[in-house]
Amino acid sequence: MPENRYLVRAPLLDPKQQVIGYKLAWQKNGKSIGPSSDAHLCQLLSCVAERVNDSKLGLLFLDASPAALSAVALETMSPQTTVLMLNQEDLVDARNTTLATSLRERGFGLALRDTDLAFLASNETLLPLVTYVEVCVGHPDLAAISKLASHRQLPFSVIVDQFPGWREFDACACLGLNGFFGNLCLTPRKLGPSGELGPQTALILQLMQMVQENADVRHLEKVLKRDATLSYRLFRYINSPGFGIAVETPSLRHAVTMLGYTHLFRWLSLLLAMTSTTGFSPALLQAAIVRGRFVELLGQGLLSKSEAENLFVVGMFSLLDQLLGIPIQEVLSQILLPEAVAQALLSREDVYGPFLALAEACEQENGNASDFAEALFMTSTRVNHAHLSALAWSQNLKL
Repeated sequence: MPENRYLVRAPLLDPKQQVIGYKLAWQKNGKSIGPSSDAHLCQLLSCVAERVNDSKLGLLFLDASPAALSAVALETMSPQTTVLMLNQEDLVDARNTTLATSLRERGFGLALRDTDLAFLASNETLLPLVTYVEVCVGHPDLAAISKLASHRQLPFSVIVDQFPGWREFDACACLGLNGFFGNLCLTPRKLGPSGELGPQTALILQLMQMVQENADVRHLEKVLKRDATLSYRLFRYINSPGFGIAVETPSLRHAVTMLGYTHLFRWLSLLLAMTSTTGFSPALLQAAIVRGRFVELLGQGLLSKSEAENLFVVGMFSLLDQLLGIPIQEVLSQILLPEAVAQALLSREDVYGPFLALAEACEQENGNASDFAEALFMTSTRVNHAHLSALAWSQNLKL
């Protein structure tokens, strides 16, 4: 893997804001030498292939080139969940067409980047190879390409390559289009008046405060029983692959005991992010879960076990203001968190702040993650593996 090359992801959203896949690429910054070459694109495939061997990462879109079509790393990729993104000119060459045909027969998806209607209309014989067509949100042929896709015997899907904001997302959602939203975490959605915290939000904050105070498990059970939905979700979570325990839990008290207070607090922070009374975004919740796990993994081995576990809460809470539609200061006023956690959330300072800043930088195409990684004496290999592991972990949670 080339030094100072850091992965960046762009979630693929459906019209209901569900994350149905990710586009992975190398981050662009001043320390990356030049544009992505054939070698760098092949190294991107190799980087991802290392994690595919032992993890399910979901549907992945990867920048590719003609040279990447015969990359050795493709042998270990999952064809059904891998989509290689090519320029439309890449398929005109006969040798590339042969390679692309072979990949399609094995089950790989192929996407054309920044294509136009004229190319599609004049290259009908290539269209059976195409599973996706990516176009910009203001593309003049967007409606015509969408119509062409839906009327073909072997239809392809049209994907918007980048939503600049929620207004553009909403417009494309009305047309039933999926699209990449790479700057999701930097684009707060305007919500209605938040007012007071909802009853379930208040209940979860009460439980979190009780956990912080090491309240008796019987008292926790009593509060949990006041909300049947919370009780059901606790049983569902404790038996999810992401938690890793497949044991029957006969009672809430038993479930809380098995989970332990640290993991109970983590679970409550996940649920807290879902209690918005002004509008809920599944995509933003997924981003918060990935960020929480990513930050936690970055800290493992550098911080103590308990400190690394605090990092998960730091990552989750860092998007809580957007998820709940209320300032983070208001949330912090409802629950007493360690000072280092609060400082990381408010100013990206103290012991946890640099880890959160690095994870945030890896969410931006031009995030300059290398500077934040170097400040923590981390290699790009470690950061990228933690990033992919966080994506895989988030796929297995049941909330």
